[in-house]
Amino acid sequence: MANNTYQRHMGLFSSVMLIAGSMIGSGVFIVAADMVRIGHTGSSLLLGWLLTGIITILCALSFGELAGMFPRAGGQYSYIKEIYGPMTAFTFGWTFFTVIECGTIAAVAVGFGKYLGTFFPGISDTVWLGSQIHIDQFNLLNIKDQFIISLGPYDMGLTTSRLSGIFIIALLTGINLLGVKAGSWIQNILTVIKIGSLALLIFLGLYLKPQVAPSPSPLPFTQDSIYHGFLISLLIMQTGSLFSATAWESLTFVASEVKDPKRVIPLSLFIGTTLVCGIYFIVNFIYIKFLGPVGIATAPNDRVGSLALQAMIGSSGAYLMAGGILISMFGCVNGIVLSGARVYQSMAEDGLFFKSVKALNNNGVPAYGLAYQAIWSCILTLTGTYGQLLDFVMFAAILFFFITVLGVILLRIRKPELDRPIKVIGYPVTPLLYLALAGSVMIALLIYRPSYTWPGLLIVLMGIPIYWLRPHKERV
Repeated sequence: MANNTYQRHMGLFSSVMLIAGSMIGSGVFIVAADMVRIGHTGSSLLLGWLLTGIITILCALSFGELAGMFPRAGGQYSYIKEIYGPMTAFTFGWTFFTVIECGTIAAVAVGFGKYLGTFFPGISDTVWLGSQIHIDQFNLLNIKDQFIISLGPYDMGLTTSRLSGIFIIALLTGINLLGVKAGSWIQNILTVIKIGSLALLIFLGLYLKPQVAPSPSPLPFTQDSIYHGFLISLLIMQTGSLFSATAWESLTFVASEVKDPKRVIPLSLFIGTTLVCGIYFIVNFIYIKFLGPVGIATAPNDRVGSLALQAMIGSSGAYLMAGGILISMFGCVNGIVLSGARVYQSMAEDGLFFKSVKALNNNGVPAYGLAYQAIWSCILTLTGTYGQLLDFVMFAAILFFFITVLGVILLRIRKPELDRPIKVIGYPVTPLLYLALAGSVMIALLIYRPSYTWPGLLIVLMGIPIYWLRPHKERV
């Protein structure tokens, strides 16, 4: 007989592997280049990752309290609904589907195709299959050339690398239709491999010495460089590093499939985020050791990880790292595909998404949610490159992290009688410190990266009128 309910297959190990596997994608191998171009020094790069680790762990600790209180599918969506009501929850779900989750799946899948071209040169984002649609950059707002909001340029259509990304999305969606046990089994294997690959990089990086010591001198300023000052640069560079450290919240979306969720989820959040952020810091220390600031900032196509391993063991290192990055991306997409559809299923149960998504298939997974997620993610792969797909993701993601952590404080004030199996360590300092740091990052991005962040904010705000334009009987 069909078992159309969520099945609790995931223990502590699988939960930590889901977190680590979802967090470790391509970012740690790429974003250091842009971070150094912003901060110009090796010390700023390490401080940037240290700040990322602090922000991420503070947020995860705060989520741990909410996870213990509301251990059910939907995770962050469920927390926001409990704290703020259905309209804010719908706005989150709308943004999550249209931008955050599907945009991330599309971006990493496109990146997979890009790195696959290392081994198969015919797979590239410049090899077009059919017609190409080009849209030039245009300004939405220009105030005395000081405050500019611009979009584009975009090159839309199907390339061989984007086709590879679509294949990966379809394949992993098919695997996850078989049930959370199959999806988490794949995730465990891939995560062990990718952590092992990073461990090898760390071991070689700490053991070996550079054949030619790189210059520790900072990246020189050019006419295209903009000096924001140390603190502002530290906040702006969080765009890349925080993206690399997100997706740990994926575990909260599958809470109904975790054994002993009140204990396992908070513990997994702390272990998983601490583990990955520690790995990131050490890896970037090794980048500085073998490449120096200038080498990191000028890495071809920003492939810092490949260049670092090449500096350690020769030209074969670039291919080894490219293979490791492919495994990493594959596991990252699998983790996000596995967890994201649970949010849409929770929304559908509340009347905030397509009714068909409420139903679970015979394997106890939201098949229609997985299908809609795959379709929209595949469409997004046709709209831009890796970087363009990510530009609009981060501000919206940080905004809803901010709102959720603020909810920890609001619930303590409004409903102190609620059972809290796990209480956030260091309350209220922990959530307040997170709010201060995350708020500073958002303000810096709004001021100094308006072309990326303002469109993301507008997409979030679009969810409000869409909620109220829905038929009255469907509102909850």
